[in-house]
Amino acid sequence: MEKERQLLVVFPHPDDEAFGVSGTIATHINNGTPVTYACLTLGEMGRNMGDPPFCNRETLPLIRKQELQDSANIIGIKDLRMLGYRDKTIEFEDEEKLINHMGSLIDELNPSLIISFYPGYAVHPDHDATGRAVVKAVERLPKEKRPKLHLVAFSNNCIDELGEPDIRHDVSAVMDTKIAAIKAHRSQTQLMATEMEEKLKVNDPDMIAWLQNERFWTYSIKN
Repeated sequence: MEKERQLLVVFPHPDDEAFGVSGTIATHINNGTPVTYACLTLGEMGRNMGDPPFCNRETLPLIRKQELQDSANIIGIKDLRMLGYRDKTIEFEDEEKLINHMGSLIDELNPSLIISFYPGYAVHPDHDATGRAVVKAVERLPKEKRPKLHLVAFSNNCIDELGEPDIRHDVSAVMDTKIAAIKAHRSQTQLMATEMEEKLKVNDPDMIAWLQNERFWTYSIKN
């Protein structure tokens, strides 16, 4: 994996960083790349409250904030930005305001690489709105100042319409870190973590492949 000048990761929810990209982030950190993670919301509208429940609608934002901090510490992220947007409302934010906010982060950090969601192929409206704002902010930069965009897609039609991902990272060396980051989001992942551990005990090949491999699409800006 190439050493970057600065990596900026932009996702809308706590735990978005853990599932599909924590191995990649941890590897960049191990390579000496500075990483900033900008998380737009605290996931306060999440449906899960633990199993058995250990939080409620009022306490969930505080729980998820702590889980996000714990996950970032596990991965090694030192610069965690919580941007203060409300969960499940990103698609309704003033788009110009959101683009400008993303642009201000890019201007401040001057990243050589940004990781976010691929707009239209990331299932959740918050995911798509976040990715779209990131892409549009990069589009407004002069060509010579544009960072690379490595975007995450997982909709059912993503490979049919985008083709195979052009970037695949083997993160087996940091798989334990990835598992710990997923488990840090306990309110959301308890049941999944139990199932994951059971499958790992029997060396389930699909689970191992999912944990060890992370995929991205390079977004090409035409103009």
